[in-house]
Amino acid sequence: MDLSDFVEDLNENQRTIMRLLDAEIFRLPGIALKKRYHLPFYYGLSWICYLNPLKSGGIELCFTRGKFLQNPHGLLESRGRKLILGMSVFRLEEIDFESLRDTLHEAYILDREWKIAKRKS
Repeated sequence: MDLSDFVEDLNENQRTIMRLLDAEIFRLPGIALKKRYHLPFYYGLSWICYLNPLKSGGIELCFTRGKFLQNPHGLLESRGRKLILGMSVFRLEEIDFESLRDTLHEAYILDREWKIAKRKS
């Protein structure tokens, strides 16, 4: 499975953003893409994040354990959710790649630590 299964009904801007975010996520080692709830979910040892097309024309990169991320760059918003936090992107120029990579790396490490802690309990 690859991202092309998810982008066919999106506008060109959303396709471009989604492909770029997908490429950044796959910079992490051992990531797999799976379809869940009609969305692309990215797995390490468990769910790490997913991409959600927004009706307003952007793409939201959602972190399944976002509540536990430090969010020092202030990229992530809850939008009323308790656990999931996400960052919305409407234009490629909005992306701060260093902050995005920091957040992805932190989510990746959290996934590893979370799974190890679950095994010990």
